[in-house]
Amino acid sequence: MQPSMRQLKAFVAITEFGSFIEASERLHMSQPALSIAIRKLEESVGGTLLNRSPRGVQLTPEGKFFLPTARRLIGDWDEALGDLGELFNKQRGKVTLAALPTLAAGFLPAVLSDYRQRYPNISISVHDVLASQVDDLVSDHRADIGLSVQPPRAEATHFEPLVEDHFVAVCPLGHPLLERQEVRWDQLLRYPIIAVSRLSSTRNAIEGVLRALHMEMDLMCEVSQIGTAGRMVAAGLGVAALPSLSFRQISSEGVGWRSLTAPYVPRSLGIITPSRGLHSAAATAMLDLIREHSYSLDELSKLE
Repeated sequence: MQPSMRQLKAFVAITEFGSFIEASERLHMSQPALSIAIRKLEESVGGTLLNRSPRGVQLTPEGKFFLPTARRLIGDWDEALGDLGELFNKQRGKVTLAALPTLAAGFLPAVLSDYRQRYPNISISVHDVLASQVDDLVSDHRADIGLSVQPPRAEATHFEPLVEDHFVAVCPLGHPLLERQEVRWDQLLRYPIIAVSRLSSTRNAIEGVLRALHMEMDLMCEVSQIGTAGRMVAAGLGVAALPSLSFRQISSEGVGWRSLTAPYVPRSLGIITPSRGLHSAAATAMLDLIREHSYSLDELSKLE
């Protein structure tokens, strides 16, 4: 039988106070219970640790040898419980997020500001990456939470939708397409296109529309950043198809937008979490706050 923490604390208390009577009072144990704890401890270690005499309680040589170890075990135990309590109380810990740049820039700042006010001692890490990387980071447990489009593979992750995004045509001011209330994809594709990277979820959705319409685009330029696409459109170099949430990332100076139809292409954005494994208290608190702030995504997706 292994010694219990109760037995170790009884042993250390007796050595510190020099008597069973005072140790029992400090530990709020009866003297018989304290005696039983010491007897069971000595049975566990295989010998006598304390000598009881009219002059008080004295340590045996083995007891003197064991005392530093007992104190260290109690200290480690108390420290472990204290650390665990801080984790459960969100007084320490770390949360790692992976998010599309659209959501990292447009949605997360308000969430993280609120989170930091509530839990100032929790460390936060954010990866603003492509959709495929978000899914990989979460499924590999390198990120606690992902914010992205619904992943094509759902074996290792769970998707919780938060908002439905849609595509808009982005054109330089004065462009003839802006005279319309809405723009069809075939009308947009008559003009040179500023497109984002082939690795992005935005580009994958556009390629799906091209296949459905049996059309090709006149690719003027391919860029990596949404903001770069917006500046090129504003300079009159072409037009672009962007998700409405992404449009918030670019300066509205020099550009206008219209909803893209025929087909209408929605895409669901939401929370990605691992299918297996429990969340830490810090990650659970972050999830709750993301859901609490999710109403703002509806506002962000409504361009005015």
